[in-house]
Amino acid sequence: MVKLLIWVVVIIAALFVTRVLTQKKNNPRPKTGRVPAPKGAEQMVRCAHCNIYLPRSEALMSNDHTWCSLDHAKLGPRK
Repeated sequence: MVKLLIWVVVIIAALFVTRVLTQKKNNPRPKTGRVPAPKGAEQMVRCAHCNIYLPRSEALMSNDHTWCSLDHAKLGPRK
């Protein structure tokens, strides 16, 4: 009975060590302390009227300005 208990403990320890090692290999931490940008991240731009930031793909662009909506494009830049 004691031998069976020892084998169970050894197997559980081996599984734990394997899991810890595979997690570190799959999720390495950056050495600089900065989190790397996720793949597919896009540039953020600011609305010329309300100054909120939004993804470039969602912004409207005209007259060398970026806008968050057509209404703000009609109102023009805030002074």
